[in-house]
Amino acid sequence: MGIWWRENIMNLEEMGEFGFIRRISRGCIVRAEGVIKGIGDDAAVFTLEEKEAALVTTDLLVEGIHFLRDSICGFDLGYKAIAANLSDIAAMGGNAREAFISLAIPPTVSLEYLDGIYDGMKGLAGEFSVNILGGDTTASKRDLVINIAVVGSAPRDEVLFRGGAREGDIIFVSGFLGESRAGLHIILDRDHDRSEAFESLLLAHMRPRPHLREGCFLAHHGGVTSAMDVSDGITSDLCHMTKASGLGALLDSSYIPITDALRKYCGLCGLDPVEFALQGGEDYVLLFTVDPQRADQLSVDFEKAFGAQIFPIGVMKSREGIEVREEDGMRRALPPPGWNHFRQD
Repeated sequence: MGIWWRENIMNLEEMGEFGFIRRISRGCIVRAEGVIKGIGDDAAVFTLEEKEAALVTTDLLVEGIHFLRDSICGFDLGYKAIAANLSDIAAMGGNAREAFISLAIPPTVSLEYLDGIYDGMKGLAGEFSVNILGGDTTASKRDLVINIAVVGSAPRDEVLFRGGAREGDIIFVSGFLGESRAGLHIILDRDHDRSEAFESLLLAHMRPRPHLREGCFLAHHGGVTSAMDVSDGITSDLCHMTKASGLGALLDSSYIPITDALRKYCGLCGLDPVEFALQGGEDYVLLFTVDPQRADQLSVDFEKAFGAQIFPIGVMKSREGIEVREEDGMRRALPPPGWNHFRQD
């Protein structure tokens, strides 16, 4: 280990910060239109279309808090890191345009691992025509730290916000829930047999698909009154949405979209798949509310556009708080645990 560590340090030291920047900058610009200056100056310069609103989001990932380096390859880490930011832009109904990547790198991270991180980022960014126009690098004593900022844009009159829902609006999600949490459960258990049997759950956690095109569709279609992405868990994120709108919500447990793979995994582990879906995070599907008069048409049009369903899971209520109606008709209050970055338990 000591020899490998010294060789890795020598590689980074000999290459230097600017050599490393040159190394990772290849293939970063996938859409030259509007780019005046990318990597290599004090700031990136690009233009926005007239009548467009700028959308800016940033996320910080810290080793040991958000990921375990020995449990994820560089490619998947880079892919997932930028997917989280793209999902934020999707929640606003925007197109992602430019990304800025900053890393604090400890001496135990190899160049091969760093190449993997950037390959994962570039792969997903390129799929959505997102340029990587800059960022920063520095040394870290122990942990790998990744900060990503993404700039997007949307027509000013089509931007979606998490506040704005009205009483009676139908609550939808744009995909299945709970698979990412199950993937994390498999990883933490280091269950290699189940890793092979439930590869779809692992992929849901390692390589989540940001719903960028779906977000643009929803914003342009009309009838959507509020939206956000499911990053911290449906109960936590819905709590943010209801508070922003000054409302409450009633969910129907029988409508929560759960895959057969998740049901099978929870059955093997003695877990409740509905609770897993409600409390899990990092699904990165869209949570949104729709005018009930337009919900049916939106569902039809969405399926025509994407060959996939959107799922109604509940309704916005005037009374604050979130309740779940069980299959027997009984209601129970739903606490909003979700993900809390500063909780100590």
